[in-house]
Amino acid sequence: MSTPTPAVSVRALTKRFGNATALDRVEFDVPAGSVFGFLGPNGAGKTTLLRILTGLARPTSGTASVFGVDLGERGTEIRRRIGFLPDVPGFYPWMTAAEFVSFAGRLVGVDVATLPGRVEALLDLAGLNGVSTRIGGYSRGMKQRLGVAQALVGAPDLLLLDEPTSALDPIGRREVLEMIASLRGRTTVFFSTHILADVERVCDTVAILDRGRLAAFDTVADLKRRAATERISIVVDGDAAELCERLRSRPWVQAIDRDGATLRIVAADLALACREVPEAVASLRLGLRRFEVDEASLEEVFVRVVGEKGR
Repeated sequence: MSTPTPAVSVRALTKRFGNATALDRVEFDVPAGSVFGFLGPNGAGKTTLLRILTGLARPTSGTASVFGVDLGERGTEIRRRIGFLPDVPGFYPWMTAAEFVSFAGRLVGVDVATLPGRVEALLDLAGLNGVSTRIGGYSRGMKQRLGVAQALVGAPDLLLLDEPTSALDPIGRREVLEMIASLRGRTTVFFSTHILADVERVCDTVAILDRGRLAAFDTVADLKRRAATERISIVVDGDAAELCERLRSRPWVQAIDRDGATLRIVAADLALACREVPEAVASLRLGLRRFEVDEASLEEVFVRVVGEKGR
């Protein structure tokens, strides 16, 4: 069985500005139909790579391709399959949402007969259908959702989003993330951000960029699994001081911390810990109110990876 063509493929991609290197031989593939998280601290090179994919910049060396087509050779042709939302999108404040998306559709050559139905469908997706207020009166979250809608009006196979949730309040972020997640399987979403919780919530695969270099690339689940520490949190009925002291002497306990009735344990042998902790609780006649194995967060993975690479 042949391997599916990636939506985006970059090979040894390098971009220099004078003596400064923004991208240093970056290589990865974005699976088609996925929601891809492109992570990195500010200044890591994320926007530079997006500018190369959109044709706003050229690499110093290396290649970038979209659906198997090299952007340097047939870039104009393939960019018709790309939608783009910059980090600070511009709008005409006197237009309504419908007028703006229709205008964007005409610019990218959407068929006149097709355009009204597509505009209505996209405004439904953005939660803006029937909103008659002009764009100048929109909240930041409404504008971001409208920006995603206009980026989709040409029915792109690849949607590039540069920091789409930055500066949004929690409700605005949730609405934009729900819109992004709804595109999975229909459009490949390339989602650049430095907000780790957003990536953990909606993305399938993640690349972490640090100072222009690829520090990590994997699925969200596998990144967290590789970086996971075996940790247990328990809550008991009553004072956990004696339980803490009893467990501290066990050879599999690497670290233990107590906060009232709560114990947090770092275990060298998780299977053994899962047997012996309940036994110790029962022997002290304490009630076990909660027992859970903690999962590493993407934030922990990010800090560990960026701390390990190039420092």
